[in-house]
Amino acid sequence: MSLHFIQLRRVWYLISILIILPGLISLATRGLNLGIDFTGGNILEVRYAQPVEVEKVRETVAALGLETSRGIQRSGEKDYLIRTRHLSQEELDKLLAELARPGQFEILRNESVGPVIGRELTSKAILALFIASVLMVIYITIRFEFKQGIAAILALIHDTLVVTGIFSLLQLEVDSAFIAAVLTIIGYSINDTIIIFDRIRENMRSRARGESLEDLVNKSLWQTLTRSINTVLTVLFVLVALYFLGGSTIKNFVLAMLIGVVSGAYSSICNASPLWVDLKLLEKRGGGASKAAH
Repeated sequence: MSLHFIQLRRVWYLISILIILPGLISLATRGLNLGIDFTGGNILEVRYAQPVEVEKVRETVAALGLETSRGIQRSGEKDYLIRTRHLSQEELDKLLAELARPGQFEILRNESVGPVIGRELTSKAILALFIASVLMVIYITIRFEFKQGIAAILALIHDTLVVTGIFSLLQLEVDSAFIAAVLTIIGYSINDTIIIFDRIRENMRSRARGESLEDLVNKSLWQTLTRSINTVLTVLFVLVALYFLGGSTIKNFVLAMLIGVVSGAYSSICNASPLWVDLKLLEKRGGGASKAAH
């Protein structure tokens, strides 16, 4: 146990700040590259007379500069769902003409989607995050203590900012699948944090005389480290395979999960527990100052 996680907590905080800060600047200046789930657009469903390779359809749409991250989805042997930004009638006619190159087709659906659904999705996602955060603080307070709940939520905010910041920096498309990825990451991260907090609580019960809080928490982190690393590696193996073999329609979703899983493991080990230690030490100093005043 040569590495003392708690004594190095300021280093972990600095690393987090250096990762998050560029993303925050990008979010403030460039924002997110919102997909049609948020901004609205056209949804076109076509059925070819003969089976057509998905790459041919994707190349046709991409050549017009209209493809999004989930722009082309195969819904059957001959059916394709095509999502684009809002198209003028001239752009739509040009798209239909280009789609006829791989073969004859019939239009099953041609709809224009407004941004109202996107605004509703955004508000519901924010509400879900808020409710989940409040419930997690209540649960952690009942099972552990309030300060651990605050530390856990701060770690979750860290993970959310890391993922959204990187997507803003790279201007990757953000759609409903991205929201699903962020909510999944939060669930993964809080689970890892709870396991570490549970080990800290067990060690607190058998705390040796004279053992400092920093040493106790560091010992707890080392005792759960193997489990944390094994868990994140098994998840990463699956996600990496999905990223390279799962197709372009889920690439951004999987990338968000990859970033979030790594960030969640880091924040659970290097942020949540050290933050709790700092909150406890702050409470102790405050209590000492109060007694001295009296």
